[in-house]
Amino acid sequence: MRILVVNVNTTESITASIGEQAASAASPGTEIVPLTPLFGAESVEGNYESYLAAIAVMETVRAHREPFDAVIQAGYGEHGREGLQELLDVPVVDITEAAASTAQFLGRTYSVVTSLDRTVPLIEERLHAAGLSERCASVRASGLAVLDLERDEQAAVAAIAEEAGRAVEEDRAEVICLGCGGMSGLAERVAERTGAPVVDGVTAAVTIAESLVRLGLSTSKVRTYAPPRPKKIVNWPHADTVRPHPGPPPRRHD
Repeated sequence: MRILVVNVNTTESITASIGEQAASAASPGTEIVPLTPLFGAESVEGNYESYLAAIAVMETVRAHREPFDAVIQAGYGEHGREGLQELLDVPVVDITEAAASTAQFLGRTYSVVTSLDRTVPLIEERLHAAGLSERCASVRASGLAVLDLERDEQAAVAAIAEEAGRAVEEDRAEVICLGCGGMSGLAERVAERTGAPVVDGVTAAVTIAESLVRLGLSTSKVRTYAPPRPKKIVNWPHADTVRPHPGPPPRRHD
C-alpha cells in the first residue's frame, strides 16, 4: 500500500517531519510518500495562504504519476480536501477530521490546541463543515507561529501543554487534538503533562487511510464529489483543462 502525505506548506523540513511521523504509524508493507507542494507559502496561517495551499496540494497530487492508494492532506483546518475528493478515485483523509473523529472514540469532549489565534476561526469552520463541532469543547491557540515549532521544540511543547491543560481544566475537554501538522511527534510529551489522551492528526490519518484501503472503500461519486466536468481553464499555467487524475492506480493491498 502506498499513501501520499501532502504537506500544505513549502517548508521541506516540516514535510520531512510529517513524513517521519506518518511512517511511524504505518503498518508493515505501507509505504509513506511525503510531498511538498509545488508552490505556495512557507507556512499556512490564514485564509489567503490556505486557499493558495489548497490549489497547490491539488496540483501537486495531480502531477504525481506514481501509483498510490490514498492521500492524506496534512494541514489542520485547511481548505482543499473536497477538491481532492472530486479529483481522485482513492480515499482522501484530512488530518483535521482524522484527529477530531478519533478523539470522539476516546472521550465525551475534545479540544484542539493550534498555533496562532488567527487560525482558530479556520479550524472551527472546518470542524463545523465536517459535522464534528458538536463535541468540540474549544479551539485554543498556543501563540506559536508554525515555523516556531521547529526553532525551539522544548518551548513549543511547554506552550502547547499549557493550553492543553487549560482546555482540560477550564473547558472540560477530555481529549486533546494537536491542531497543526507541524506539531507531529509532540503528542506523547503533551499527554505526559496533561494526563489526557492526545491525538496527532497525522498518525490518526494514516490508520484511517489504511483501513479504508483495506476495506476497499473510497469517496462516493454519486453527487457531491463527482469528478469535475472537463472544461477549458483560462490563463492557468498548470493545466488547460480541469480533469481528474488519470485513472485510479491499482490497489496494492500490501
